[in-house]
Amino acid sequence: MPERHTTDLLIVGAGPAGIAAAVAAAGTQQRITILDDNPHPGGQIWRGETQTPGDAAAAEWLKRVRATDAQFLNGARIFAQPDGKTVLAETAAGGTLAISFQKLILATGARERFIPFPGWTLPNVLGAGGLQALVKSGLPITGKRVVVAGTGPLLLAVAAYLKKRGAQVLLIAEQAPFTKLMSFGVQVMRSASKLKQALALKLQLRGVPQRFNCWPVAAHSDAAHGQERLAGVTLRQGARAFEVACDYLACGFHLVPNVELAALLGCALRDGCVVADEFQQTSVPDFFCAGESTGIGGVEVALVEGQIAGLVASGQHHAARELFPARAAAQQFADALNHAFALRPELKRLLQADTLVCRCEDVSFARLQAQPDWRTAKLHTRCGMGPCQGRICGPAVEFLLGWQVASVRPPVFPASIGSLAQISSLTSGE
Repeated sequence: MPERHTTDLLIVGAGPAGIAAAVAAAGTQQRITILDDNPHPGGQIWRGETQTPGDAAAAEWLKRVRATDAQFLNGARIFAQPDGKTVLAETAAGGTLAISFQKLILATGARERFIPFPGWTLPNVLGAGGLQALVKSGLPITGKRVVVAGTGPLLLAVAAYLKKRGAQVLLIAEQAPFTKLMSFGVQVMRSASKLKQALALKLQLRGVPQRFNCWPVAAHSDAAHGQERLAGVTLRQGARAFEVACDYLACGFHLVPNVELAALLGCALRDGCVVADEFQQTSVPDFFCAGESTGIGGVEVALVEGQIAGLVASGQHHAARELFPARAAAQQFADALNHAFALRPELKRLLQADTLVCRCEDVSFARLQAQPDWRTAKLHTRCGMGPCQGRICGPAVEFLLGWQVASVRPPVFPASIGSLAQISSLTSGE
């Protein structure tokens, strides 16, 4: 039988939104539990801040959440829901937790979007945030030649971090047109804090070339010497194509909300995001959602939405309403960001017939083009049925082919046979 854990408020996700929710709900005599699959709190954006502090805002919020009575369940991942207010989670040690709760806040964040192109599956072609996470975990990067490509402010943050760690950042290739970025720059200049961040990044990236209207076309291996690893990348800027030799290609085409758990729990989705009302309440009573899973908005939106969800979940509706103007202001900036860094249609034309889209099951673009929709593609090609369960190829085919990827069933994450056996034991009452 799984180990039992009971709480009043369960917060899933220990990133900015989840931490803010716990801080807001603290002091109301509720038992608060924060569950996250990482070994330490911080989420993807504040990864490593507990070991090596470097972000003042992260340090402050982590200090505040530690001052609460909230209990952390680190290294645990929910994979099933045996009944309405009980979830099953598998721990990093291989155990299983059955967590019962009264109210739930989903703060599951987002992941990087990958757009396939020839050579994207080569070793050393990584997500921008993925490469940053590996370096934070100890991957040596000093002296390595790195090209950072894709779209969004994350590229600048990753490039600055890699440069600080000794990488030779050769180029930042931003696919967005310069004209769009100029209008976004106006929004940045209206915020003193945003302007300060932008200037700090600009200072850190002195000497690093940045090209706009520029995107990767193909990655190349050093096949002539029998080495199946990255040797360089071909990029396009307008009508001109050029090649850059590099050791790492870090690609990130903005973010995709993590909504699989919300979908499993029955929360309504719209346009790939969890639907939440002004109080961050989802379509399921007593289930709230905050942060990137309600729409990509950045740290500021996540923090204020997390606070609103925590306040409402703990019965503090009036205090929550006082944060509505702050949320509206943060959301306005997020809307401008998403407009400026929208994916250009040329990215849909990068793939060749033999380019893999689902790398888990080796499904080529040509095989997918022969299918009418996602469900049929899964049945005939096994696209989306590998270890990542469509988390990489799903958003890709949504962009490339306009398919709706909505099928979610337990387990939402890979789980051991022993953990899966606990589902039937709980539902049968054994």
